[in-house]
Formats: sequence, C-alpha cells, structure tokens
Amino acid sequence: MRFINPKIDFAFKKIFGSSQSTEILISFLNAILYEEESIIKSLEILDPYLGPQVAGAKNSYLDVKALLNDGTFVIIEMQVLKVQAFGKRVLYNAAKTYALQLTRGELYKQLRPVIALTITDFEMFRGEQDVISHFVFKERNRLSDYLQNDIELVFVELPKFKKELDRLETLTDKWIYFIKTTGTLDEVPQTMVTVPEIQKAFEIANQVSLTQEEFNILQQQEFFAQDQEGSVAVGREEGREEGRQEGRQEGQVGLIRRLLSRRLGQINPDIESRIRQLPIDKLENLAEAMLDFSNAEDLTAWLEANSPKD
Repeated sequence: MRFINPKIDFAFKKIFGSSQSTEILISFLNAILYEEESIIKSLEILDPYLGPQVAGAKNSYLDVKALLNDGTFVIIEMQVLKVQAFGKRVLYNAAKTYALQLTRGELYKQLRPVIALTITDFEMFRGEQDVISHFVFKERNRLSDYLQNDIELVFVELPKFKKELDRLETLTDKWIYFIKTTGTLDEVPQTMVTVPEIQKAFEIANQVSLTQEEFNILQQQEFFAQDQEGSVAVGREEGREEGRQEGRQEGQVGLIRRLLSRRLGQINPDIESRIRQLPIDKLENLAEAMLDFSNAEDLTAWLEANSPKD
C-alpha cells in the first residue's frame, strides 16, 4: 500500500480540503487550534483562491479555506521549503482574507475573525522548542490583548515534532504524525485506526484511489518539490566552491529553467538570458510568481515589470 504525501500541496488539499473532508478537517482543527476540545461543531470548506481587490494587485492561492460554525475563517497553508519573506506572505494572506470579507456599503462590525494556520517542514522560529505556536495582537509592555483580536497566526513546525509511533499520546500527536510521515508509510498504523477521521484520511491518501489525472498532478508537484530541494543543495555546494552569493544565484537559475520548461515548454534563449541577469531576490520572487503563469506571455510581462533597468 502506498500513500500520497500530505506535505505536497495537491495531496494536502485532497485530504483536508475536498468535498469528503469535512469531518477530517473538523477533527484536525479542533486538535491543532483548540487543544482537542470540540469547539468546532461544523464548517464549510470554501474556494481557497483570494482574488485581487484592484486590477494589478497580487493573487493569492491557499491550500484550504473554511468557514467555521461560529463565523471564523480558517486558512491553511502547507509549506515544504522556507522561501524569502515567507513570514510576510503568511501575514499578507491573513490580512487579505480579513479585508476581502467586506464589499462596498458593508460595515466594519460585520468582519469575522481569521485564523491563519501554517504548517512548515522547516523551523520557523529557531531557538524555540514548541511544535505549535500561536500569535495574536498584544500591547507591547503590558502584553494585554487588543480589543478586536481578530487575526491569529498559528504555526506547526514539523521538524520539531520528535515523537515516534509508540509514543503518540494525544489526537494532536497523531494528526501531526500523520502529516509528517504518511508519505513514507506502507500501511495504516494500528494506533491511528482508532480515530475514525484519521482512518478516513488514510483512505483518501491511498494512492490507488487517484485518477490518472490526479496522479499526474501529484507527480508534477513532487518533481517541483524535488527541484526546489535540489536547487538549495546546488546553491550551497556551489556557494562553497565559487562564493555563496554566486552559487545561490546559479542554483536558483537552474531551478527556474527546469520549472518553466515543465510549465510553459521550451524557453526562448533571449528570455533565458534576461532571467540570468536577475539578482537573487528577483529570482526568488520569480520562483513564486511562476505558479500563477499560464502562458509565455505571463512570463514576458513579469520580466518587463521586474528586469533591471539600463
């Protein structure tokens, strides 16, 4: 038996954000957000796309978005690699979800709270041991809560979770273990079967349940993740031999070339030359922006707006 890896975007969305995932998501969120109390009784899984408020503004793509029975919005993102300004991206998506609730003529009192749950396969907060971290607005000196503490940021850092299967004690432990290890398992652990929602999550994660189209999407995203990891390794190695900055840049260019070829086909040599001239911060921005590209014209437009001016 083989399972899809929940750390891959497509797999995470299929397990936690599909039409059959409601009970799974309720169990998972109660465990992670509310210390296993049954606070969430019901929820509605929503379209995770956050469109721009004005023409030219940035699009946002979340992994899962849900509206809880108390009116709270929860947005979830699974992130494998730490990219530049990732913390700002988390805050941006939370603020955007909050702001997009209102249309012209609606009142601020109609705004509902937003919880941004981010699961990382890297350490966000070095030097801290907690696997789960909660952030809210506090007064700087007294640490008292802001009157309308409507935006909460919650992080789950998978590398900090060290428990093995025989040491799983709580529902929270089991859900974190599920996300961290399912892609490496070949059978459902007996200690996990006792939770019906986790058992159902394993059934959805069973690779034999995928259609050919779903399998192709999953494989493409796995290749993407592998290329990202490879670029980091290449950058580090070349950085030792040729200088850190130059190595990082060459590794990033190689990654972008491979990903663009898979997404858009053969890249024009002139376009490739323009990409090579980008500084490292622009290359990292391009690696993120290309997820929104649907054709070569999108790439050309991005380069026009971001290439160094003579």
